Amino acid sequence: MKTFLDSNFLLQTETAQQLYHEHAAKMPIIDYHCHLIPKQIAENYQFADLTEIWLGGDHYKWRAMRANGVSEDYITGDKPAYAKFEKWADTLEHALRNPLYHWTHLELSRVFGVDKVLNPQTAREIYDECTAKLKTPEFRAQAIMERMNVKVVCTTDDPVDSLEYHAAIRQTSLTTKVYPAWRPDKSMAVENLNVYNEYLTKLEAASNVTILDFKDLLKALQLRHDYFASQGCRVSDHGLTTFYGTSYTNSEIEIIFMKARMKKPLSGEEMDKFRSAMLYELAKMDACSNWVQQFHIGATRNNNARMFRKLGPDTGFDAIADAEVAQPMINLLSRLDDEELLAKTIVYNLNPRDNELIASIIYSFNDGTVPGKMQYGAAWWFLDQIHGMEKQLNDLSDLGLLSRFVGMLTDSRSFLSYPRHEYFRRILCNVLGREVENGELPACELPFIGKMVEDICYNNAKTYFGF
Repeated sequence: MKTFLDSNFLLQTETAQQLYHEHAAKMPIIDYHCHLIPKQIAENYQFADLTEIWLGGDHYKWRAMRANGVSEDYITGDKPAYAKFEKWADTLEHALRNPLYHWTHLELSRVFGVDKVLNPQTAREIYDECTAKLKTPEFRAQAIMERMNVKVVCTTDDPVDSLEYHAAIRQTSLTTKVYPAWRPDKSMAVENLNVYNEYLTKLEAASNVTILDFKDLLKALQLRHDYFASQGCRVSDHGLTTFYGTSYTNSEIEIIFMKARMKKPLSGEEMDKFRSAMLYELAKMDACSNWVQQFHIGATRNNNARMFRKLGPDTGFDAIADAEVAQPMINLLSRLDDEELLAKTIVYNLNPRDNELIASIIYSFNDGTVPGKMQYGAAWWFLDQIHGMEKQLNDLSDLGLLSRFVGMLTDSRSFLSYPRHEYFRRILCNVLGREVENGELPACELPFIGKMVEDICYNNAKTYFGF
């Protein structure tokens, strides 16, 4: 019987162990998409206790606790920190086979050096030990990033953000490079016109542009895009239910925008046309700046209306959507490609039914100018576990070039999430090692396979993004 979380965790063959220990383990981390708070990085934040750093904003854990019958008072409520942690320790024992079980113990081991299994019997000891460490300089925000060998982080930032904390980060001694990433979702979110117009007021202030018509909106966004570029940004990200590729005319978009500005309700067709125009215009900006554009597709958000009213967004009530993807995606990418305005692109799907669909469409738009220009992105969110990662690796390999893959990201709000890169690397090495030992890949190619592992873990992302 193997020991839980030993040095060969998830590595089922000698070749997998060789690939991981000799190649993957030594590679630094590029976390090119995350939701860390720049202010906490700039101020080298010191967390008060293990509950704050672990449970403070982790809706993955919140979902599990609710499923375990834990009252909201112990999740997002005002119960004492250790009382919340006790509920998490009990939940974790009931979460065997959920990826949270692996992630939690990897974080305890790799960040805190704690190799005990967390359960109700060990909760107090682990909480006290980790909380004591969090009170030392070695466990402040920046120190964690450096100790985990993180070379680059890209946060997620709205066009109206000042980026003042990114400027402040550059004045610190932090060796990890921290760049903003452009997330313009709110600029096209016309489903709630009161909220949308409030957002445009913020965009006016940030850009110093009075937004009276659609051209003004694009001018304001372009100015902010240019500002982001001046602050080191080189990647955008869109969180969408699906792609939008409906045909429209410029005059139609002007009329639709004026209706939105006057808070006149829009039809479903009008919203689709407006979103289609916005995605196209935003993609043009990315191409002209030589940025990488990312599309996260397939989430249905805030499904529990009562809890959304109580807690707001990003609190653990999102799920997998089933919107049409193929044709609008093709329409958008084909138009951009035809006009030579298709930037390097990464697409992530949340619905596993779309794996082969996304991968096959993406590869229709490679043009030979850049290795791996069109990327089928890493397993994301609900697919970010062993089965989801293996399926993504297999589907990418079946339909494209695994060797050109830019690898893993955390997509996390937590400074403790970097072991997810290790998790992915072990799964990658296990897949490749198993196939070598099964005779499905030639053992004589092990030197190349080892280099391929290093490239997927680090080198490909470094080159692709230009870090």
